[in-house]
Amino acid sequence: MSDFTSDFWSIYVAGITLVSILACVLLLWFSGKAKAMTANDNTTGHVWDGDLREMNNPLPRWWVWLFVITIVFALVYLALYPGLGSYAGKLGWTQAGQYKSEVDKGDVETAPLYAKFAAMTPEDMSRDPQAHAVGERLFMNNCSQCHGSDARGAKGIPNLTDGDWLHGGAPEKIKETITLGRIGNMPPMAAAVGNADDVKNVANYVLSLSNSPHDSVRAALGKEKFVVCAACHGMDGKGNPALGSPNLTDDIWLHGFGENAIVAMVNNGKVNQMPAQAERLNANQIQVLASYVWGLSNNAKPR
Repeated sequence: MSDFTSDFWSIYVAGITLVSILACVLLLWFSGKAKAMTANDNTTGHVWDGDLREMNNPLPRWWVWLFVITIVFALVYLALYPGLGSYAGKLGWTQAGQYKSEVDKGDVETAPLYAKFAAMTPEDMSRDPQAHAVGERLFMNNCSQCHGSDARGAKGIPNLTDGDWLHGGAPEKIKETITLGRIGNMPPMAAAVGNADDVKNVANYVLSLSNSPHDSVRAALGKEKFVVCAACHGMDGKGNPALGSPNLTDDIWLHGFGENAIVAMVNNGKVNQMPAQAERLNANQIQVLASYVWGLSNNAKPR
């Protein structure tokens, strides 16, 4: 790791950059000074296609000056902007600063639009055509990479259209999730449940809670062991939004369905993360996005 925290690579990159520019200067200088062997007719003696001869004329002046201007431009650029290893440049320009400047400019331009939305309830916002369009674009740019363009998610990624919410589906809860993110942690529970047979019994009991196909004998045996799981999922298996523990009775399976999937979950546990968006989106954008997401599971249609 010391190779990546020392100044070596910064100096190395700066050195390569300056040597490359110097090499261009030397190439230009030598090409102007070097004299090729020529015949009496000012040709190099190279002949193609019978009568096509290579002349020994100097480089065109316009080409030489373009080359010189390019080298001067490179040196000026490297003095003003970052390009020489860790040297920041005289202007102090950074990608982060440029990005923030453009975001701030965009926020100023859209402020009147978001001020209009701020006066609306989340329910009204989800049905307003303009707010819906803005929310949809925010979703496509920031959420669809995981949840899909149709918001139906995938294995391990929640479906936002079905009304099944790990942390609650009220507009304020959705806003909280977008702002702060979530970390879901199901610890490995096999040791607490018992042996491998006990884990299978618990898995079948869990399946029975949603009337999914299961072994009724194993389910009956697993009911007593389910007390280990009840600390988070509740004795009735309906989950706990305060903890983000899923409802096991609704036949919605985030990480896979069936005995094998549940056994794997009990044995190995699972950690899921929804990244916080507060640094990417401002409060007004999060409000509109949360209203749009709420509308997906509440059949809110733009009017």
